[in-house]
Amino acid sequence: MSSPSSAPGRAVKPMQLLVMLLAFLLVAGVGGVLTAGLVMPAVGAAGAVSQSTTDLFEDLPSELAIPEPSQSSQILAADGSLLATIYADNRIVVPLEEMSPYVRDAVVAIEDRRFYDHRGVDPEGMLRALVNNLSGGPLEGASTLTQQYVKNVLVEAGRISGDPEAIDAATETTVGRKLEEARLAIGLEQKVSKDDILEGYLNIAQFGPSQYGVETASKYYFSKSAKDLTIPEAAMLAGITQSPARHDPVRNPENAKKRRDVVLRQMLNQGYITQAEYDESVALSIEDMLNVSPTPNGCAAAGISVYFCEYVVDDLLRSENWGKDRADRQQALYRGGLVIHTTLDPAKQQAAYDSVTANVPVNDPSNIKMALSSVEPGSGKIQAMVQNTKWGTPSAEEPGATKVNLNVGLTHGGGHGFQSGSSFKVFTLVRWLETGHSLNDMVESTRRSYPRSSWNISCGKYEDNYEPKNLESSNVSGPLPVIEATRRSVNLTFVEMANQMDMCDIVATAEKMGVRTGSGEHLTPNPAAVLGSNTVTPLSQAVAFATLAADGKACDPMSITKVTDRNGNEIAAPQPTCKQAITPEVAQGVTHALQTVVSKQPGSTGSNAVLPDGRPAAGKTGTANDDSAAWFVGYTRELAAAVWMGYQEGTKSMFDSTINGQFHKLVYGGRIPAPTWRDYVAKALEGTPHQPFAAAPASALFGDRVPVPDVAGQSASAAQSVLEQAGFQVQLGSPVSSGWRAGAAVATNPSAGTRVSPGTRVTIIPSAGPAPAPAPAPPAQQPSGGGDGGGGGGGNPGRGPNGDGPPGQNDGGDD
Repeated sequence: MSSPSSAPGRAVKPMQLLVMLLAFLLVAGVGGVLTAGLVMPAVGAAGAVSQSTTDLFEDLPSELAIPEPSQSSQILAADGSLLATIYADNRIVVPLEEMSPYVRDAVVAIEDRRFYDHRGVDPEGMLRALVNNLSGGPLEGASTLTQQYVKNVLVEAGRISGDPEAIDAATETTVGRKLEEARLAIGLEQKVSKDDILEGYLNIAQFGPSQYGVETASKYYFSKSAKDLTIPEAAMLAGITQSPARHDPVRNPENAKKRRDVVLRQMLNQGYITQAEYDESVALSIEDMLNVSPTPNGCAAAGISVYFCEYVVDDLLRSENWGKDRADRQQALYRGGLVIHTTLDPAKQQAAYDSVTANVPVNDPSNIKMALSSVEPGSGKIQAMVQNTKWGTPSAEEPGATKVNLNVGLTHGGGHGFQSGSSFKVFTLVRWLETGHSLNDMVESTRRSYPRSSWNISCGKYEDNYEPKNLESSNVSGPLPVIEATRRSVNLTFVEMANQMDMCDIVATAEKMGVRTGSGEHLTPNPAAVLGSNTVTPLSQAVAFATLAADGKACDPMSITKVTDRNGNEIAAPQPTCKQAITPEVAQGVTHALQTVVSKQPGSTGSNAVLPDGRPAAGKTGTANDDSAAWFVGYTRELAAAVWMGYQEGTKSMFDSTINGQFHKLVYGGRIPAPTWRDYVAKALEGTPHQPFAAAPASALFGDRVPVPDVAGQSASAAQSVLEQAGFQVQLGSPVSSGWRAGAAVATNPSAGTRVSPGTRVTIIPSAGPAPAPAPAPPAQQPSGGGDGGGGGGGNPGRGPNGDGPPGQNDGGDD
């Protein structure tokens, strides 16, 4: 049945209202003696009271300042699925038309049967309550729904502003408070329709111990929306508001049934339901009605995505896009009914969690932890963020639980980060190519002592000698091509490369590409940084390697794509924050080298990361000192991911560990992190087309190539000076006979005009002078009997100085 239509109200004289409000003190439970003492003086001083109350009501408010009631916010994954609900008060506001008519009727029937007849206060209701209470009947209230709404609004305003005094003032049992409540109720009804008042009440009132508004209560108790409530369900909810704890159907089903049946009786008596509907409803047990679905508050409900959810909350509270200060942003998040759309891909998140926990299970007896962060190249969108820990405070039942996000730094609930090991070599390689070197340069790989004076550290101090050693690679001797040193992760090659550059430029390059320490401090530019002494976060490593996948475009990590307010209005739609950190040519060259790492060639440190479907991939292993951390950071064109494993403390060795039931004497980046990365990426990209990397440019393979000058005919010393000024290393070869004068340059190797990398070693071939003339042939023996003599012949053995070029030149090819 529909609600009765609104009827015109009658004018209420202030004196009448005062008498009724004084009578209300009986309803409020004030003792009889005290009440009588208050009523009688008021009647005896009717004239004075009449004047004061007339003054009070002459200035009725044009409107009640009604704040938007607190409403829960929702955090959604990229596909729109719910990750978590966050609230100060668990409330979902819905319009009246989205509520079952039964719940509207039930509330009016039990709380204010004359709601559609009075104008904010109900004289008849107050007198009825007075008579009932004086006659010894059960205490009966007399506040109208409008008055109750006013009271709830004032309480809610105090809760929103954090003003306990305002809350106390709105709930105190005094004549002054009831007069003010009545004054506001009358003023409200002059400006707001009955249905709007009822809608406001149904959204703001408490319908359970932690449920505010009928929509939230309906979802909690019955797992359905308020628009689908049945008659007995509506009656049960309407009965709760009198005492949310006493009538809670979960904890006190007997009390809830008694109260529900009272509501049903009132609905029957007032014509809202039929006798048959009443009989059917009261026969239903509370237990048979309930289908409880709690709404957990906060990110703990996000399951395997809890750490990402907390990251999103930190992003919101830190970002100026959502409010003027942190307190303002907290209000918006916990009371503003925001809908926060995030970047998390649930399928990739599940694939990440499955790969991590399959390799290092949650609560593994080793106590070794593993974390994985994955981002989208070109946007920085965080697509997955997991770790093999339970979220929470450590306890006897869950000793390994932690609220520390191992993927991030202190600003987002993480720690100080972990030593990156050889994964940091990538940034030395980037800088190597930026400075005109190439992947095929030969670099010394056995030098073990570097005095402080040999280092260029323009932005910092470093006083000690540095004596590195090879850890991850097999024994090597002599120079190695840089690409081969990368594939095999040869420490000493990279130290030698860094020693030829400015260490400050190397760490600055890493930071430009996205690497961050957990503490937020700048990377330390000492020689040990080449091999990964800085403590960095998995997320920032994924971001930096995504820069390579995106041809040098570095994007800040991004967790939120859109935020809307309670009305669906978009507050902001964050855009990726990206910049070109390195040139595409350098990024493509580094990718070419890192593809050799992820290959099945003997000695490739990332061979366990090769994807089973042959998809192109690139990456780098990393192992910190004493195996205290192991990494694999890699990428395809579609995604980048960093896998870290170690102890949460960050400094304990993993030597001789039994992990996932298997003993490991050593734990390095290629052993467990690499296959974890492989398992994740294979599942995350399953069924998607392969995207090849761009080919490496010649400049990365061979450097910035320049022609070898032509020095033929110049003295060896002059030729050497010309070649050195052109940037080449010079050595003298063995002299050869030629038409040039002795000591002059005959040719070079590589030959003149050949385009080679700057700094290439060029050999000068000096002249030994002309070759000695051949000895004359002995005279031929004349045959007996005579005859004609044979003619001798000669020839030019080669072109001399006046010819087209020196003799014996061997033209070299352009490599």
